[in-house]
Amino acid sequence: MNNKLLVLILVAIGLGQAQAEPQPAQTGKEHSHGASRSPQDMEQKWKETLAKPSLAVTAAFDEKGRLWRVLVRGRHVLVSHSDDGGNSYSHPVKVNSEAEDILGDGENRPKIIVRKGIIYISYTQGLAKPMTGHIRFSRSMDGGETFSQPVTVNDNLEIISHRFETMGVNDRGQVYIAWLDKRDLSEAAKKGEKYTGLGVYYAVSDDNGASFHPNIKAADHGCECCRAAMAIDTDGTPVIAWRHVFGKNVRDHAMLRLDGKSGLARLSNDNWEIDACPHHGPAISIARDGVYHFVWFNNAPERHGLFYAYSSDQGKSFSSPVSFGNFKAQAAHPYVLSLGKRVSIVWKEFDGETTSINLMQSGDGGKLWSAPRQIASTADTSDHPMLVGNGEQAYLSWNTGKEGYRLIALPENMQ
Repeated sequence: MNNKLLVLILVAIGLGQAQAEPQPAQTGKEHSHGASRSPQDMEQKWKETLAKPSLAVTAAFDEKGRLWRVLVRGRHVLVSHSDDGGNSYSHPVKVNSEAEDILGDGENRPKIIVRKGIIYISYTQGLAKPMTGHIRFSRSMDGGETFSQPVTVNDNLEIISHRFETMGVNDRGQVYIAWLDKRDLSEAAKKGEKYTGLGVYYAVSDDNGASFHPNIKAADHGCECCRAAMAIDTDGTPVIAWRHVFGKNVRDHAMLRLDGKSGLARLSNDNWEIDACPHHGPAISIARDGVYHFVWFNNAPERHGLFYAYSSDQGKSFSSPVSFGNFKAQAAHPYVLSLGKRVSIVWKEFDGETTSINLMQSGDGGKLWSAPRQIASTADTSDHPMLVGNGEQAYLSWNTGKEGYRLIALPENMQ
């Protein structure tokens, strides 16, 4: 399979919400510059995207071991919990009492974090124009019985793209939400100026989400439709990673500590030049020893596939990238979780009939890795895989059209 064809397939896998893997390839241009479709076609495609059922499920454990999950049903975000490891769930509670269009695909899913009895929810509201949205936030202070009226976090309210949010909460009760934002592109267009990509913005709450400070721009020239990722460092500082546009049109990855003084660090140097957005963002996990762990996808001619690297000095330098996954099986959408020295990575592969979730693990902080193994599969539609931790135990969190939602404990034996 040549590189160009693989790009098209992987874009198609990532577009919209999870679909059956055997599907026609798409160019992805409408997710970059809107040049490949007429306005009428784009509006119709957007309406179809908003109306599609969502397979995206995001899960998190609280400090007491209770499993919480958030999903989209119709035009509502729903939250429920399980006290028996995911075998049964409480009656779901609506986060948004008033119905609204919600973006619920693998790259743009609702988020949930539970800290000290407070349940934090973020999601992206789809707006009327194609590829537009607002970042929304809600919380529950009563153990998930009720949720606050959702608020819009982006303080620019143009009908443009504020999407692909990621969220983190530290032990000080600070809530951080970062997202991809086209306000700078919009402003440049009004002046007849050129602006590549979009801005990466974030907002901070110092009172457990009761209110947010004005938005802050973290960086210019992010890639338009690849998810951003966030993890909280050991000192409580959030670290974000995203696909960035370097130079004219090289779409590698960047990271930034949101401490107000650090600069952007280039995470990957694969030199993938593509005039489109591949809908394929990175993932990050920060271990208790402060080591940053990253995974990503790129499709450059010389360096393509899935990669892992770590940083032991807060992004000042990175280890040599480790390539993993079967490139010919369309290895895609990796996710990483570090629990102490144990690091786990999962990703999707597709053999033409079956989608599998594959796992490899490290017991020494990412230096040596086990051989990949398959831990789940489906012949139907599926969501992107995620990992969640409960104490020292890691779990695969994965939803499929046929089998439903699965929470699978990862093995301790890495051989």
